Amino acid sequence: MTDQPDRPQLYLVTPAAFDAEAFAPVLAAVLDAAPFACIRLAVATGDEAEIARAADCVREAAHVHDIAVVIDRHAKLATRLGLDGVHLPEGARGMRKLRDELGAEAIIGAACGASRHDGINAAEAGADYVSFSPVGETTLGSGGRAGRDLFEWWSEMIEVPVVAEGALTPELVADLAPVTDFLAFGDEIWSAADPVAALKALIAPLGL
Repeated sequence: MTDQPDRPQLYLVTPAAFDAEAFAPVLAAVLDAAPFACIRLAVATGDEAEIARAADCVREAAHVHDIAVVIDRHAKLATRLGLDGVHLPEGARGMRKLRDELGAEAIIGAACGASRHDGINAAEAGADYVSFSPVGETTLGSGGRAGRDLFEWWSEMIEVPVVAEGALTPELVADLAPVTDFLAFGDEIWSAADPVAALKALIAPLGL
């Protein structure tokens, strides 16, 4: 790693669905390719047995690299599955109660779309990080893009770490790197034929 103290850390978002056995070696290769700080288990299923299999796969890979793992939405499963915390998809909703339930050591993140107001509410409610998205062009979700000005304002005014995600490109990585704490990659790499090559192309502007 080069000596760039202001360079953002990397955050990995899993596919919405995957076969744990087939995904394990792909995930391991991606984690070997770059220094990730956190993984979000973002499976869409509500089946607890499927979630548990996915969590086992991700947790084992993350343990090798000493990477924290948070689960999307399923807060009640975080402790049971031996994960480090939860990512809330609706900002600060339920966060104070969840903090009481999970304790001070748990990681609680909040997705706040492109809303500065929602981000502030989540930060005040005790979020460990706030995520703004999408930063790039996408047909998914609703509302506007989270522009550089939002991240620039946040990095100057708010101490809670911020994550940039959603349709990232190498150009956006270069543009947002000075004003965000984390860059989150998910579909950008999993949709590629070679996830490792896709990841390396995306993070090339960071000098990793």
